Amino acid sequence: MTKKMPDMKRIVVLGAGESGTGSAVLAKVKGFDVFVSDSGNIKKNYKDLLNKYDIAWEEGTHTVDLIMNAGEVVKSPGIPDNAPVIKGLVERNINVMSEIEFAGRYSDAVNICITGSNGKTTTTLLTYHILKNAGMNVGLAGNVGNSYALQVALHDHDYYVIELSSFQLDGIYDYKPDIAILLNITPDHLDRYGYELDNYIDSKFRITKNLTADDSFIFWQEDEIIIKEMKKRQMSAGLLPFSFDSKAENGAYTENNNLIININNNCFTMSLQKLALQGKHNIYNSMAAGLAGVSLNIRKEVIRESLTDFQGVEHRLEPVLLVHGIEFINDSKATNVNSVWYALESMKKPVVWIAGGVDKGNDYGILKDLVREKVKAIICLGKDNSKIHKAFAGYISNIVDTDSVVEAVRTSYYLAKNGDCVLLSPACASFDLFENYEDRGQQFKQAVRDL
Repeated sequence: MTKKMPDMKRIVVLGAGESGTGSAVLAKVKGFDVFVSDSGNIKKNYKDLLNKYDIAWEEGTHTVDLIMNAGEVVKSPGIPDNAPVIKGLVERNINVMSEIEFAGRYSDAVNICITGSNGKTTTTLLTYHILKNAGMNVGLAGNVGNSYALQVALHDHDYYVIELSSFQLDGIYDYKPDIAILLNITPDHLDRYGYELDNYIDSKFRITKNLTADDSFIFWQEDEIIIKEMKKRQMSAGLLPFSFDSKAENGAYTENNNLIININNNCFTMSLQKLALQGKHNIYNSMAAGLAGVSLNIRKEVIRESLTDFQGVEHRLEPVLLVHGIEFINDSKATNVNSVWYALESMKKPVVWIAGGVDKGNDYGILKDLVREKVKAIICLGKDNSKIHKAFAGYISNIVDTDSVVEAVRTSYYLAKNGDCVLLSPACASFDLFENYEDRGQQFKQAVRDL
């Protein structure tokens, strides 16, 4: 029996969320025969968009015969590489890529791409804010904003600021940013990477894979993993480090309570006190975004104003309410241990800490000193809290299990007192009890309002 060859004009899109639906529309606009397959349920707004462009789709299953004859496949970042349908495609030598790889083929825009274990969203939105204030024709894409592919298909921009997760980077082969930003690397998503940190590091460094001498690579100079890894790799791009503890000759640093950015003797300075985002981790984010702005020759006054008036990111150290002197803070976006470290490090009051969810291979060791110093009680919010109990039982006498956000908020309210803060900073994914971290954060805020 003759094996049926892939149809190179046929694109199959796996997953019909924001990125998948956008990729399908782009493929259709570019003249491909398109089929969309989602093993779950497709939201109505995405079905309506697919129907508008007369794109065939299925939900609740993956029909193998309709997938395996694809010329290429665009995969949702949420689908792991070890999924049976992906293994089947790889066995047939059918190219599987991300939305970013696919959309990048059809746009000549300048791309500023941001990745890292922590701070991606804040830095992405801050960079976008700078470009927007400069009057540039800029799109926001990747993990935030609208589908990159859909924007390329319907109203391409001159610039894109794109937040890239490791999952999205895994599907990149020829795509390259013009400015790549790597904020930091700490263990995260290890369940997706065979519990091998090196695999996760390799994924993050894919952002540098195709950089040329005409491109820029912005990175944290004090991140030991990044610096160690850079010594192993040939880096062609112009290097723009940012540093808190040492002077970066061609990059960003702090000195005498000022943020200083210097690129080829083009020097920008502003007071740290004037930054909209305070805290050491946010100074790093401001440095990275500022470096991108200066390297694009945006006027210093615009960069300074943007770093001053930027509004923070929802679900990231977001103040909710003060209830009888108790401050409630929503940090639902803190889905790994390092994010929680930054959150606890910035707390100035005694903390009742709400944590837990789907563990991603967490090592809570780096938190123990901060927990001993700042946390008075831990409220566990998740189906399996055993790892949190084991990690902190010798440090905190009051560790309480809850199975809903309402119960967690009420328990924290009873354990806290005037002058304390209640911090939702889970260190875990949300999928055991919530749709995503946004859902978890919204439910937390509503439960606080209902006290």
